[in-house]
Amino acid sequence: MAEQARYEELIRQFSAFGAVKREIGRMMPSECPAGSAAVLTLLGRFGDMRMSRLSELLAVDMSVTSRHVAHVAERGWIERSPDPVDKRSRILRLTPAGQVLLDQLSRRTCHLLAERLSDWSDDEVAQLTALMARLRASFDDTRAHGPEPRPPVPPVLGQITRTPATTQ
Repeated sequence: MAEQARYEELIRQFSAFGAVKREIGRMMPSECPAGSAAVLTLLGRFGDMRMSRLSELLAVDMSVTSRHVAHVAERGWIERSPDPVDKRSRILRLTPAGQVLLDQLSRRTCHLLAERLSDWSDDEVAQLTALMARLRASFDDTRAHGPEPRPPVPPVLGQITRTPATTQ
């Protein structure tokens, strides 16, 4: 029974983590909701990609991805160009304006975390980061096996991503 109590407490902590995500969401500009921020973050981290790949990374249906992409494209934060390999597909890439916004979102998120974790030691923050990465891996998040990402971009809104073995 002690094991069940331990996991019940873990479940309560997962629920409480929603408050962290909501607070991060509140500091985002109103014109850039969480889905848009996730699109920008993934393009910033992994570089140009097809919409199907983005949908896989977001772990959402293509129709949801399409809405997010339309939102950021309408604002000029990404561009969609024909895929030279498959003319039916589009390649998505950050525009300079999108990169500026991504940098701004990253700074805001990092500032908030630094403020809220100011009484944590560097070792505690590193331990939390390592444990969260391990937890994510325990749920078969295979991003680590995908293409080599660009240099790390601080997460914006704790986006949820997956990387299947194949890319389309």
